[in-house]
Amino acid sequence: MLDSANYTPRLKATYAETIRAAMKEEFGYKNDMQIPRLEKIVLNIGCGAEAVRDSKKAKSAVEDLTLIAGQKALTTRAKKSIAGFRVREDMPLGAKVTLRGDRMYEFLDRLITIAMPRIRDFRGVSGKSFDGRGNYAMGLKEHLVFPEINFDKIDENWGMDIVIATTAKTDAEAKSLLKHFNMPFNS
Repeated sequence: MLDSANYTPRLKATYAETIRAAMKEEFGYKNDMQIPRLEKIVLNIGCGAEAVRDSKKAKSAVEDLTLIAGQKALTTRAKKSIAGFRVREDMPLGAKVTLRGDRMYEFLDRLITIAMPRIRDFRGVSGKSFDGRGNYAMGLKEHLVFPEINFDKIDENWGMDIVIATTAKTDAEAKSLLKHFNMPFNS
């Protein structure tokens, strides 16, 4: 689907057609290059203590994250040994993947339209999770909300971190950009 030469993700087309013009009008940008855009989305699953007891858990997290992201996830490894946690240097502890380009827009579309509505008791995401430089971070308690994950074959329920990096200079610009992408903020 992503390999087709003339295929453009829905959110990428929406950004080009309507969001850029709306952002330019809202913030009064003089130059089109000032308009904030999505830069990358970083997904992370940390296995923690489960990976220390069973090394297959980190491998399972990598496989699940690869399914969710649509590209190969990297294994994250311990930088230092910590005897109190029984962690050795270079021990696999989780998985991460960085999405850019079309895959990034596809993932954001699936996150907003499919995964978030499947979250139990969902009332929107926090509008305060910006870092001051226009990047947004959020967490999910379980990765089962993504339709790519087969509920029957799951051995462990992982939480995951999602960081959306934008080129916005301020949090207000980034929040406006994500609102235009229909991110369901609760505040």
